[in-house]
Amino acid sequence: MLSIGTQAPSFSLPNQDGTMLSLADFKGKKIALYFYPKDSTPTCTVQACNLRDHISLLKKAVIEVIGISMDSEKRHQNFIKKNQLPFPLLSDEEGVVVKAYQAWGEKTLFGKNYMGILRTTYLIDEKGLVAHVIDKVASKDHAAQILSVWALPKASKK
Repeated sequence: MLSIGTQAPSFSLPNQDGTMLSLADFKGKKIALYFYPKDSTPTCTVQACNLRDHISLLKKAVIEVIGISMDSEKRHQNFIKKNQLPFPLLSDEEGVVVKAYQAWGEKTLFGKNYMGILRTTYLIDEKGLVAHVIDKVASKDHAAQILSVWALPKASKK
């Protein structure tokens, strides 16, 4: 896991439409950069749909959501279309960015160990620094986890 306060690794990856997006494109904005294992799997779908369902709150808090997995652009297109996702998904088929963000590691499923993407979200501030890391992602409540760190300003009590 990257340390809080460190510079987020730069990247340039194609989105679902083949358009290259880089970290520099989001300079001056807060980013929720989430790494997830695979499009159209149950837990990844729940996570993406939770972010979709709360995108207005995330946008109100001026947070850009970007997903990254090792799926192809085509798989991302299908996943976005099927679930009406309003944010970009970046394709890191070689796993270079996944590894740069230390979101690759040993996992266990049904008692078997294997290597894969660790479900992790990096909150990156306007200066490109890692502001917070969510390494225990609650897929059904992921937007709330993000907003709990970068919450909307509370209305003053009279």
